[in-house]
Amino acid sequence: MPKDMIRYDVLAQEAFRGLVKKVLSEVAHAGLPGEHHFYIIFDTRAPGVRISSRLKERYPDEMTIVVQHQYWELLVNETSFEIGLSFSGVPEKLVVPFAAIRGFFDPSVEFAVQFPLVDESGNAADMPEEGPLKAIGPASGEAKAAPRPAAKAPAAKPSQPAEAAKAADEAKPEGKAEEPKTTPTVVSLDAFRKKP
Repeated sequence: MPKDMIRYDVLAQEAFRGLVKKVLSEVAHAGLPGEHHFYIIFDTRAPGVRISSRLKERYPDEMTIVVQHQYWELLVNETSFEIGLSFSGVPEKLVVPFAAIRGFFDPSVEFAVQFPLVDESGNAADMPEEGPLKAIGPASGEAKAAPRPAAKAPAAKPSQPAEAAKAADEAKPEGKAEEPKTTPTVVSLDAFRKKP
C-alpha cells in the first residue's frame, strides 16, 4: 500500500478539531441552542490541560465533562477552551487544549467524533483498525456512543461559581464527570446506520 504523503489523517483531525472549536465558540457567544449538549472527553495528562489537583487525582488519565445546563464562563481561544463546572457541589475551572480532546459527542443530534492519542513522534498511539478518526453524523442514524443524562434540570447558565454550586446541587446529573474507569466505546459506522 502506498505511503500517505499528504497525511489525510492529520488533516482530518485538524478539520474536526476546528469544528469543535467553532461549535464551542458559538455556544460561548449565544448559549446552547435547543436540546444540544455535549460530552467532551479529554486526556488529563496532555500539555496545557489545567484542572485542580483534586480532579487530577480522581481522573489521572482521561476525563469526560458534560456541557449542558450547569456551566459558566465558557471562553474559547485559538488553542483551548476554558469552562466552569461543578463537581460534587465544588465549582472548578478547567482549561482544555483542543489537542487534548479525545472525543466530542452531541447525543441530541447523534453526532460524534473521536480522536486517537498521538505520541511524541506524531504517530497515532491507539489508532483503531478502521482509521485514525471516527466521525458519526446525524445522517448515520442511531448513535449509542454517548449516554444521555438520567434527568434534566431547568435550563440555567449561572454567572457566578457560588450560584453554579447551588444549581449543581439541585441538578446532580449536570456538570459531573463520568467515573474514571469509564471509557468511550468505538463501534463501526455500520452500527449507526438506520435499519429498514
